[in-house]
Amino acid sequence: MADLDRIVRLKTVLARTGLSRSTLYRKIGEGTFPRQVAISVHGAGWHESAINRWIANPAGYRHEPSKTVS
Repeated sequence: MADLDRIVRLKTVLARTGLSRSTLYRKIGEGTFPRQVAISVHGAGWHESAINRWIANPAGYRHEPSKTVS
């Protein structure tokens, strides 16, 4: 069975990264922190693998835009 990428919520992301809520959202806007993924109409979270990549190299993280197939 393949490993599934868990979705973690804001509280967990803040605890794991040590960032404040405002800093986290500023970094998302700058493209230096992973973007959220929608999990319901009013809920969102982050892929745990993306958070782990950011933790491993916060200064070098850059958001990679989704590639579209032409």
